[in-house]
Amino acid sequence: MHQTLNQQLHGVSLRDVLPDGRALGAADIRTTSCCSDSRRCRQGDLFVALVGAEEDGHEYARDAVRRGAQAILAERHVPVGVPTYLVNDTRYAYARVCQALADNPSQHMHVIGVTGTSGKTTTSMLITAVLEAGGYRSGIMGSLGYSDSVDSAAASSATPSPPELADWLARMRANGCSHAVLELSSIALARHQAAGVELSAGCLTNVRRDHLDYHGSLLNYRDAKGRMFQHLKQDGFAVINADDAASNRYLTSLECPALTIGMRHPADPAGLTATVVERHKSEQTFLMSAGSETVPVRTHMIGDHHVYNCLTAAAIGLVNGMDLATIARGLEAIDSLPGRMERIECGQPFGVFVDNAHNADSLAVVLKTLRAVTKGKLYCVFGAAGDECKDKRPLMGRVAERGCDVAVLTTNDPGTEPPLSIIHDILDGYDRPSRAQVMPDRARAICWAIAQAKKSDTVLIAGLGEQPHPVAADQGNCYADRDIARGLLYEIAEGGT
Repeated sequence: MHQTLNQQLHGVSLRDVLPDGRALGAADIRTTSCCSDSRRCRQGDLFVALVGAEEDGHEYARDAVRRGAQAILAERHVPVGVPTYLVNDTRYAYARVCQALADNPSQHMHVIGVTGTSGKTTTSMLITAVLEAGGYRSGIMGSLGYSDSVDSAAASSATPSPPELADWLARMRANGCSHAVLELSSIALARHQAAGVELSAGCLTNVRRDHLDYHGSLLNYRDAKGRMFQHLKQDGFAVINADDAASNRYLTSLECPALTIGMRHPADPAGLTATVVERHKSEQTFLMSAGSETVPVRTHMIGDHHVYNCLTAAAIGLVNGMDLATIARGLEAIDSLPGRMERIECGQPFGVFVDNAHNADSLAVVLKTLRAVTKGKLYCVFGAAGDECKDKRPLMGRVAERGCDVAVLTTNDPGTEPPLSIIHDILDGYDRPSRAQVMPDRARAICWAIAQAKKSDTVLIAGLGEQPHPVAADQGNCYADRDIARGLLYEIAEGGT
């Protein structure tokens, strides 16, 4: 973790960072490093006893001390012979300490948080592109990877762990970034992974139903999303989608200024609106307006949902003093993103798209978008993930039956569940299950759908986006959906020449 010289020499005071805590065995505890895995503890570390669903870190405190931990951060007293600092929630405390050890980098930059059921990754990338068009140097952390504006790395998760998050923010600051864009998942917010991070702006794309297996209820899920606004600085602001009813509920409780965006409902006088002029499989054009100014925006990613993502990113540009023409240039710089309405073009006379839609709401949005630009048949290859909320599976089946002409049900990261059992749950949402094609082998399902497609048809491959998965026909090697689709399309093209 990046630390200042003062922190390396003197450390941070837990009493200063966590004033509501209580020290046992010492007046205060100072630390220069912390660790939540007893097996990785080194001499002088502060061991943080995290409480999880399956394991309790307090049980490993003695092991941490044997390995060199000089103090324990815990929720209850653990008699291990070293000072202990007691707090109500070690997850929250852990993240706060990590940020303090990194010299609280968010206090020295404009950090923009992005959350929502869908659109987080695309919106984060669009915001970064808009800032770049305006001459700002920025870093980003999201599902597609992390970047400190100099170096980049694959993402371990959409929102990094507290030490990773603090380290990347510190690297951005050290590299001269004025802005950082942070994708915040509902689970990360519920786990306080970003505690200690201060946001200059919080963007909420939309709120539907997702991750209810973790949160337990829709209310808990919405509460987790709302936690993002608790991270706003005193002069921070929110960006809210006025067309999303669930998102609008937050407006009544916000204690900060809010900028709204929309296509159907009027935005506030300072907000942004858009009107779609034309849309095809390969591109769309919309007029973006703020006050009395209007500019055209042409994007190769299509759909109303992409327009909303663009408007959210544009709002960040506006508050940073950018004109609409510069903002539009930034939006247009994003031609495609892996697994986000990604168009696979290999010269075929029909459309092929790969999207990570993995629940009923996101699948419905993508199917509606493609139906509007498809003159022929619409094929949809999809499945549901295993070891997750089963209630959403029939809903996905219902959406697919109504939204496409031919649905091909296949696997989608089944986990420990039998693939056919998951497919059976999806079929429970069908009025006429016999209409669905069932092919558990995902690569075979993709190839079958593409082989059936004719001129003016469209094939949607949904659920996994850019994630690679095993392909049984190739000795268990892993390939992303786009690679499977491209491989077959090139074969078809070569066969036709």
